[in-house]
Amino acid sequence: MAQDHTIDTFLEPGVLVLHPEQPGWGVGQVQSVDGPRVTVTFEDAGKQVLDGREVRLTYLGPDPRGDGQGV
Repeated sequence: MAQDHTIDTFLEPGVLVLHPEQPGWGVGQVQSVDGPRVTVTFEDAGKQVLDGREVRLTYLGPDPRGDGQGV
């Protein structure tokens, strides 16, 4: 995997994402971003803490429910 050591600018709490290397995890919702640490709750994998410098998450957009309840 190529490392570019940048954090995607779209990563903020509430946005929906996919993990391109873990398609079975389903849709995830970003819970928090703390430096390079990104906490995401995925439909089928639960809460995962990822290194945003190592993983390029696929942006799906804001949570259309807008209720803040997460995935």
